[in-house]
Amino acid sequence: MGSVVTTDTRAKTMVAIKNLQDLAPRFTIGVLARKTGCNIETIRYYEKAGIIPHPERSEGGHRLYGTGHLKRLAFVMKARVLGFTLAEVKALLRLVDEQDRPCAEARELAASHLKDVQTKLADLHAMESVLQEMVVSCDNGQSSECPLIERMFNDADIFQGTQAHA
Repeated sequence: MGSVVTTDTRAKTMVAIKNLQDLAPRFTIGVLARKTGCNIETIRYYEKAGIIPHPERSEGGHRLYGTGHLKRLAFVMKARVLGFTLAEVKALLRLVDEQDRPCAEARELAASHLKDVQTKLADLHAMESVLQEMVVSCDNGQSSECPLIERMFNDADIFQGTQAHA
């Protein structure tokens, strides 16, 4: 007869895992920074902002981080590389912390972010096109009058269609 895992058993397992993480080796903020590639000041900022939990302190007052901090900070760093804002990262972490939340919420957040990325890409492609035209207009660059600079001074709608307005 196979074993059946109940919700109660899963909850006890999660508590046991959290307790094990509490006993896991602790390391300093410098070690955490090296392991994740995150700046020490940024780690402190993330603590203040509630993105990563405040660590325990040694008797001497030094921060002591565990594997839970390492995993959470690595998640944050990956999300930031993908261009998620800190607000979006917090929303994703809320979904992690509240494990009963459906994956659909994470998908909605990612889909919204994807739309933003696609808009930025379209703007970059438009800027690329304008710059290519401007570089070509300079011929070989030997003329005393530069069509590129003239166009930038005179062409009011040079970036029409992009969000790259100053």
